[in-house]
Amino acid sequence: MQRTRLQDMPCPVARALERVGEWWSILIIRDAFQGLTRFDEFQQSLQLSPTILTRRLKYLVESGILEKRLYHTRPIRYEYLLTERGNDFFPVIAALFHWGNQHFAPEGTVAMLADSRTGVPVEPILLDNASRQPIHAQNVTLAAGSVRSDIINKRLALMQDKRSADARYPSHSIKSQKEK
Repeated sequence: MQRTRLQDMPCPVARALERVGEWWSILIIRDAFQGLTRFDEFQQSLQLSPTILTRRLKYLVESGILEKRLYHTRPIRYEYLLTERGNDFFPVIAALFHWGNQHFAPEGTVAMLADSRTGVPVEPILLDNASRQPIHAQNVTLAAGSVRSDIINKRLALMQDKRSADARYPSHSIKSQKEK
């Protein structure tokens, strides 16, 4: 079965997943944020085969998330550094840390993010840049961007129809929520 390519889809989530959606990629990026830069460091941290690690590092470099830089000439050795695009992924990593600890750590928190100066745990929140107010799923909606996309317009119409139906038949949407 051929893997679906998401890079040409108009959805920004799909395009981002094309670059980092493979779980090893996200774990490599996580480790890069903690200062790991060399192949053997990533391999030791992740305990993954050299073939898979080579493939993932190559793709992260091609995607502009990591930069490959020579650090030793005999033998030739490279390090992998986060690019600006890679550094911009940090809020996603922080959110995954928080979400994972909140929902998938029944035995308790094993690792968390903490202030590097004080050691005090930090809890990420998502804020709107303009209003500085927290962003929650309940107070945002999908809107069309500056580039026209028939797929996105169809998705927006479907969502608008769903909201209209839920407004007309509120008991139906409550029942649907309870059934899930």
